[in-house]
Amino acid sequence: MSESPSEAVGAGGARADEVKKKGGPSADKKPNIFARIALFVRQVVAELRKVVTPTRSELITYTTVVLVFVVVVMAFVTVLDLGIGKAVMWVFG
Repeated sequence: MSESPSEAVGAGGARADEVKKKGGPSADKKPNIFARIALFVRQVVAELRKVVTPTRSELITYTTVVLVFVVVVMAFVTVLDLGIGKAVMWVFG
């Protein structure tokens, strides 16, 4: 992915040629609150358009994986809790 210098994006999100013309990102004037809210809503809608709904079989697979993982972590924490409880009772009891 090679970009020309005019297409390169700087750290502030502005393109390199725009930064040079304006004197840097700090020289930019912030848009008013309504323009920033409108930009935010447009960006949220654009991101939501990228979301892909999983198929039924994928959803079942993901749900199964999550439930198995939760059961395994619960078992691990239970064993750890019982072990630490026994050790504390042995030391202080």
